[in-house]
Amino acid sequence: MHGAAAFGVLLIAAALVALGATVIGTRAHGSGKSEAHAKGAKKNLRPKSPRALPTEVRGVHVTMALASIPGKIDEYLAMDGLNTLEVDVKDENGEVGFLMPRWTLARRVGASKRYYSARLLAARAHASGAYLIGRVVAFEDPVLTSTRRDLAILTTDGSVWRNNAGLGWSNPYDRRVWNYVVSIGKAAARNGFDEIQFDYVRFPSDGPIENAVFPGKANEAQGWTIGRFVKYASSQLRPLGVRVSVDVFGLSATHDLGVGQKPARLAKYVDVVYPMVYPSHYNSGEFNLPDPSSVPGQTVAFSLRDFRNALIGRRAMLIPWLEDFSLGPGRRPASEVQAQIEAARRYHTKGFLLWNPEGVYTEEVLK
Repeated sequence: MHGAAAFGVLLIAAALVALGATVIGTRAHGSGKSEAHAKGAKKNLRPKSPRALPTEVRGVHVTMALASIPGKIDEYLAMDGLNTLEVDVKDENGEVGFLMPRWTLARRVGASKRYYSARLLAARAHASGAYLIGRVVAFEDPVLTSTRRDLAILTTDGSVWRNNAGLGWSNPYDRRVWNYVVSIGKAAARNGFDEIQFDYVRFPSDGPIENAVFPGKANEAQGWTIGRFVKYASSQLRPLGVRVSVDVFGLSATHDLGVGQKPARLAKYVDVVYPMVYPSHYNSGEFNLPDPSSVPGQTVAFSLRDFRNALIGRRAMLIPWLEDFSLGPGRRPASEVQAQIEAARRYHTKGFLLWNPEGVYTEEVLK
């Protein structure tokens, strides 16, 4: 995934939709078979209690495409200091990284792919002593909505609503969508993943939202709808011996971004909250900083201060997503990645995860 510098910048810009990322600031807002058939599936081999978390989580994000490359997972696991992998189970393109049973909706709509064997990936991670997180994108889903219009957010003319990138979104009010998303998380849990992390667990943040139609819309604030989904997902997944977590926007602790993310409410139902505190994603003037991206340590510190205050009284752990890339030429210096990590440590987070859309990470900061 390396190329010329110009191509790399374009690639990174295009990939910024990954992990639910959007530029944020005060001026920008943001059916399966029968139950009997399901009981006939393989017995759950998961322990009743989740696998112990590392003392300090030090992990990286891995796309399903990267996970499909022979030997690539081993390369990550061999990184000095790394103890956690976060791997796409269901991504923002609506694809599932491994094959699910033929009778599942994921197989029937063409979402379930053969990028990797979930069971073998989990076994490999655990053999190296790593903790394994499965990322499940909740509601952005162009695959499901292209086949099942009845599960999609629609437009006023009855067609599938799409965001600015042309991607369809499933309807957060529809319990059938909830079951679909959770069923994929359950499959990952049964195959050995230690934690199911929900991303895009929100309403759309961009696109012609004024034309969006939500069949079955509940008479409640969006934050209550997202909270109900997360509560349901946790109730279904925790009995399988996994932790449940959510990714949230970096300003959601103090700003109503118009997408239904209320970290304090979500923290009632999950084990970990992962704020995406990428310094390059904050507008000029946020935290009274002229250029938040140029002072990444300060930006992360201010963001985590707000999340610490928002989560007072909640048992959910706080683990930030940190930025290991640059929107300009070249890579962000290791010292600037380290500054973000030190900010996370000052606010006593349980660790950190690094994101680089190309999957290339600064190994020295993990040591």
